[in-house]
Amino acid sequence: MANLAQYLFQRAQANPESIAIIDKTVKTNEPERPPQMALHGYGVAELRFSEFAARIKRLAGGLTALAQTSHGDRVVICMENRPEFFDLLFACWTAGLCPVPVNAKLHPKEVVHILRDCDARLAFLSGRLALDITAALADSKHKVAVFATNQASFAALYEGASMEPATVDPTELAWIFYTSGTTGRPKGAMLTHRNLLFMSLIYYADIEQVNPGDVKLHAAPLSHGSGLYALPHLFGGGTQMILEGFDPTEVLDIFEHAQNVTLFAAPTMVTRLLGQAREGATYPGLRTLYYGGGPMYLADTLRAIECFGQRVYQLYGQGESPMTITGLAKADHQSHDDASNQERLMSCGRPRSGVEVRVVDTQGQSLPPGELGEVVTRSDAVMTGYWNNPTATANAIKEGWLWTGDIGSLDDRGYLTLKDRSKDMIISGGSNIYPREIEEVLLLHPGVLECSVVGRPHPDWGEEVVAFIVARADHAPDAQTLLDLCLAHIARFKRPKVFKFVPELPKNNYGKVLKTTLREWLKQETSDA
Repeated sequence: MANLAQYLFQRAQANPESIAIIDKTVKTNEPERPPQMALHGYGVAELRFSEFAARIKRLAGGLTALAQTSHGDRVVICMENRPEFFDLLFACWTAGLCPVPVNAKLHPKEVVHILRDCDARLAFLSGRLALDITAALADSKHKVAVFATNQASFAALYEGASMEPATVDPTELAWIFYTSGTTGRPKGAMLTHRNLLFMSLIYYADIEQVNPGDVKLHAAPLSHGSGLYALPHLFGGGTQMILEGFDPTEVLDIFEHAQNVTLFAAPTMVTRLLGQAREGATYPGLRTLYYGGGPMYLADTLRAIECFGQRVYQLYGQGESPMTITGLAKADHQSHDDASNQERLMSCGRPRSGVEVRVVDTQGQSLPPGELGEVVTRSDAVMTGYWNNPTATANAIKEGWLWTGDIGSLDDRGYLTLKDRSKDMIISGGSNIYPREIEEVLLLHPGVLECSVVGRPHPDWGEEVVAFIVARADHAPDAQTLLDLCLAHIARFKRPKVFKFVPELPKNNYGKVLKTTLREWLKQETSDA
């Protein structure tokens, strides 16, 4: 089998009465869903696999009937957590289309860039986003059919003729994962059906087997890691319990009362859970809490082990190798305080099954244990390249190896420890933020002569964004003006939390800004406080 949708339908045939979806986003008179959706199984708390599969096949038929679509076309899906996300994801695969999931927190201009870049033919947007995106597309030459999920036109697509999965080659695109780059423009990592199948199989090999009745809890955006790891759970017959967002109290309550619950969490989500956890609570319903997307401090890891026991798993991956580079196993999460154990807990684990990981110098030569270099990886999870960007692809993939841009070292047992990020990426709340993207926006203001953006440690978010500004003497903007400028062009979570106005930026002999010096300034401020 090549088409990922076939594995879902295979599961539905084997376990038709098992619960596929528990919708915790259902609200009375919810404006995000048109009344017609009730005819297609919405407005109910639970959906069986047989019902879920039938709905997907009808929606696929509706997509295929649209004049805008042909095999391989890209379809943008940008919405808050809703069951419709999974409908569209699997309906696209069934119809032979390529979904492009997009973070609903992005600024409309950023979403429009992705629509144009991937040459999308269809876009499915939540009602809250549809008006803004449609307005932003008004002056665009790119023609895309926009469907708001709170409109009758979207509901009508579920009335299509039921269809079986289209025949696809394993190397055909199954997901374009947009991840920002140091140029400030998002790049689309091209993931194939084979990539995502490998990712799913390695989940079973390294983390856990999935059986009907197991629960995958979604509190993080479905467009990213949480949604990607829905695939092995659905293929295994697991139930997807979908929350609108992350509420620590709600999640902990589910850990108390549900059974065999698995949750993906960014490190900041883990620390918020720990902050709300009741002393002495055992949370018997939790099976696995896997975390990733940013650095986890040792103290927080030890607290997580104390609270949840050996039910936590750390993964390291990228959009370019989704969820699948290294993993720190449950068995490695031990709370004793000897030096070797603490070093292991500060690592991100060993290479995943079927995955090769090396640390190399600038010439691509492997370095001995303990020496710092760039992390490279090779496996069937690695993307085929960046959409419509051969230069970036050539820089990222060399002789089959993905150059991650992360700096780290391997120890003599194969545990990988990340030391720095060569691309100056900031990770705040589990989201990747690239300074160049923010700097380009700040430089739009005529009063900004120079700027540089760095991250500094934050106890709740991991890092926060700080912007250093060299202003023109005759036209200096204030912090609020620059904040408003950022909010008009980029997502809110990327905005600088602090603006620091300085007479000049530190530079080396070649004129390059020394961001290490800026970080030292911030560190010195903290120590002097």
